Order: sequence, then C-alpha cells, then structure tokens
Amino acid sequence: MAISSENRLGLIPIGFLPFEVVSSSNMGVTRVIVETLGSFDVRVGKSSAVPTAKKPRMALALLLLNEGRVVPAASLIEELWGEQPPRSAMTTLQTYVLQLRKAFARALKVSVTEVGQRVLVNRHGGYVLHLDPAEYDLREFKHLAAAGNSALRRGDLDEAVRLLRRALDLWSGPALADVEHGRLIAAEVVGLEQSWVTALETLYCAELDRGRHREVLGDLACLATKHPFHEQLHALHILALCRSGQRHYALEAYRRMRAAMQRELGIDPCQMLQRLQQAVLEGDPWLYGTTSVRALLNHYSGARRSPGDGALGRHVPAEGPGIPVQGRVSVQLNGACS
Repeated sequence: MAISSENRLGLIPIGFLPFEVVSSSNMGVTRVIVETLGSFDVRVGKSSAVPTAKKPRMALALLLLNEGRVVPAASLIEELWGEQPPRSAMTTLQTYVLQLRKAFARALKVSVTEVGQRVLVNRHGGYVLHLDPAEYDLREFKHLAAAGNSALRRGDLDEAVRLLRRALDLWSGPALADVEHGRLIAAEVVGLEQSWVTALETLYCAELDRGRHREVLGDLACLATKHPFHEQLHALHILALCRSGQRHYALEAYRRMRAAMQRELGIDPCQMLQRLQQAVLEGDPWLYGTTSVRALLNHYSGARRSPGDGALGRHVPAEGPGIPVQGRVSVQLNGACS
C-alpha cells in the first residue's frame, strides 16, 4: 500500500515486547493460532478467543492487523461507528476491550489482569495487541512472499516457487471474509489482496523462467478470466501461450483484453502489453530467449530497471483471492472458472 498503516491510522509504532503466553496452572507455553487469510479465528488449543458479536469482532480484527502497534482509541471508534459515533462510544469501546480480555483469559487460562498487562494492553491513548509467539498466517505469508521474491531475484527458481506456493497456500479465501469492514479494515484488506496478487505474479514469473509454460497455461487462463483488466497477469498468459507455440491464441487473448478494456473502461492496454503484442506478431527473438520474464516485460515497457524489479503494468482491481494456484484444492479452481 502506498500509505503506511502507521500514517493512515495514526498508529504509534513500538517495539515488540516478546513474551510467552504461560498458563498459571502448568507453566507451559500455550500455542496460539491466528487466521486472517480467509475466515477469522484466534485459537488457543480448542478454544476460540474471537467474539461472535459484530463490533467486538471488528475491534479484534483491527488490533490483529496492527499487531504490536498501538491503535488509538479514536481509530477504533471510527472503525466501529463511522464519522458520527454515539456519545457513549468510548465507554462502549472499553466494554468491548474488557470482553476481549475475558475471552483471551478463558482461552489462555490466565487472569484478566494478566491479559491486560501482557496481551491486550492500554498504551498511549489506545490499545496494542501482543501475540508473539503465535502461528499467525498473515505474518507467515509476508515472510514467505518476501523470501520467495528474494529467491527469484537471485535466480533460485525452484526455491522461489516452493516458498511462494507455501505463501499462497495460506489463503483459504478473501481476507477476513467473515468480518464486517469499516473504512480502516477495508483499506487494510485492499492492501492484503494486492499482496496476494503480487505473490501470484512473482510465482508465475518464476514458473515461466523454469520453462513450465504449458504446465501453467490453465492457471493463467483462469486468472486472466477472473481478472479481466489486470494487465500483468494477461501479459504472463500471453507470454506462456507464445512460448507454448500458440501465437494465434496469444494474439486472440490480447484482442479480447483490449476489446474489454475499451468497452468497459474506455482505455487501451498499457504500453508494455501493446509492445508485447507487436513482438508476438513479429516473432521477436526476445520472446524465446533466456531473459527472465521480469526483465523481458520491463524491456517491452521501455523501463530501465533491474531484472529483479517487478514488471510494469496498471493493476485495475478485480476480485481478490478466489482462484488458487496450481496444487491448491481443485474444486476451488474449477468453481472459480466455471
């Protein structure tokens, strides 16, 4: 996202205060599992700490999206009630926080006081949630996606694919699918969806660099259908078709995208896609060489960028994660493309 969470929410970054959630009864470390990349849940063993009521659920989601950072009370109030909160908003928010602390206390088998001191803490006119250590799918996704991108930049294609597939497999549907979105959560979710698409692009750049053009054609065709105005995904699809000896289908794919963009948006595809289409027409040897996909698309965009940089193209938002990558549950893939 172009605007950092700190600036958008008025958050106060603070250092993590690492802790171990310790049960008073057995002094053992309690395993916490946090899921946000699909349905929302925070589990401690078999117990869930997520409330069923709408507003406390939204408050917990916003705190988790900003784990380890103070979320001002004013930001929480805006998220829950919008621009015209009731006079009792602060008191009600404090009640919701107490409910969350009680839920964590029950799940962790510790006192509410301990939760208030170590887990969901008052700080600087707001609240900060500490769940470290925890198995947090969003944190793991970011780590794996960054590691996969680094592997691609250094040319370790097999490792890049392995890491990126692991990252994408963490998604089971749209982020926070069962949480109502106020303005702040909605903005965070948009950023998460873009991170998902970026990881997907990186994965297929790596797969094409491995020479697996035919193997990923089905996935890319499905993605191009699901995201009709996402130029980067269409470029990867066209390139895969061309390298699979299907130049006529590559040109037809470009023609369909151009017609859809002109009809629905009143614009032509970006310069990179136009030059890619011309290269397919002319049989440009660059298309069939050993140049990395990112460098190739940057070449057609006219940009002077390093081969490790992302390729250029406008990203017109479509739907979020609904199409799994190759190797994910086939029922989801077939359903998304039916």
